[in-house]
Amino acid sequence: MSWKERMVLVILASLNFTYILDFMIMMPLGNYLMPHFHISPRFFSWLVAAYPVTAFFSGIVTAFYVDRFDRKKVLLIAYTGFLVGTVFCGIAPDQYFLMASRVLTGMFGGLIAAQVMSIIADVFPYEKRGRAMSSIFMAFSLASIFGVPFSLYLANMISWHAPFIFIGILGVVIIPLIIRYLPPVRGHIESAETTTTGVNNILQVFGDIARDKSQVMALMLSGVLMLGHFMVIPFINPYMEFNVGWSKKQTPLIYVVGGSFAFFSSFFIGRLADKYGKFRVFTICLTLSLLPIFLITDMPSIPFLAVLSLFGFWFMFSTGRNIPAQAMISTVVKPESRGRFMSFNSSFQQLFTGLASVIGGLIITEDKSGKIQHYNWVGYLSISIVASCLFIGYRLAKRQNLR
Repeated sequence: MSWKERMVLVILASLNFTYILDFMIMMPLGNYLMPHFHISPRFFSWLVAAYPVTAFFSGIVTAFYVDRFDRKKVLLIAYTGFLVGTVFCGIAPDQYFLMASRVLTGMFGGLIAAQVMSIIADVFPYEKRGRAMSSIFMAFSLASIFGVPFSLYLANMISWHAPFIFIGILGVVIIPLIIRYLPPVRGHIESAETTTTGVNNILQVFGDIARDKSQVMALMLSGVLMLGHFMVIPFINPYMEFNVGWSKKQTPLIYVVGGSFAFFSSFFIGRLADKYGKFRVFTICLTLSLLPIFLITDMPSIPFLAVLSLFGFWFMFSTGRNIPAQAMISTVVKPESRGRFMSFNSSFQQLFTGLASVIGGLIITEDKSGKIQHYNWVGYLSISIVASCLFIGYRLAKRQNLR
């Protein structure tokens, strides 16, 4: 890769770090927010869901316009609004103000992931896209290795408000870097002007997607993966503390170890996907990610070192399956329509993430002692949903003639 390509990846990965951390940090804060606000697991699940569900609607609405503008400008506007919402979360005096702040953050955050993926797909050819995607997904790993543990440390030392202020400060540093080093991305605009007549006709756009089986399967693959994964995630920290007995000082190590495994494996998984085929690597990673879900949601009595190893294994392959999956998904549309489709893709991810949290909150209850009940039921459902993605991925790879 050239220096300019590497710089683009560094900037987008840094931006993605703050964007992902903002969403991730809500989930391990459950064992802070529930006792602080005296809220139930169900209300907490709605707090988690507020961001992704709002992001779904904002992503759908803006999908009809994003391909008309420079992707860099759209990204800057979205990221600025996102940071404002994040800071509001950091000053929230009660759970209702926090809910409103999560909605505001989601309105702008719904644009960010789509623009990042569209820029990657526009700048990097398919042959390099696996490595490029792996660099972006490494931001998730860094958020786990450093972002979440450090944010939880701030929550322990100061208050639960501090992590959101920390993200806002990082974002203020990143914005000038985007302005200075991220090049304009306008190559899609000329093509869009000649091929997207009637783009504002919402029914026509949805009809075009519905008639294209490849696009439908790509959206299904993206959404169902999120549904299966994020049914488990929001209640990891409460379950590990209230049920298994690990303290607030120990649980951040889950994210350090899990993120480290995912960080160091992401680059190699991206290269393997480029060399041996996206679907083949996707199949292996997805299959290996199933057993840890069962063990995590029905945790046996095992040493803490074994718990950390289990989470490391799970993080590595759950992150790894997304790298080839997103590379396959990016092939189903032409560049002039990619921004719109990736907005839909991001929106569906957000919607299914929110639904996952709500479904988990409906299943899980809390007993009189504060322990989480029925988490194992959530695990069984998650395994079934994630496993179904093998069939969807196979159909997509077959239609697109992907290796």
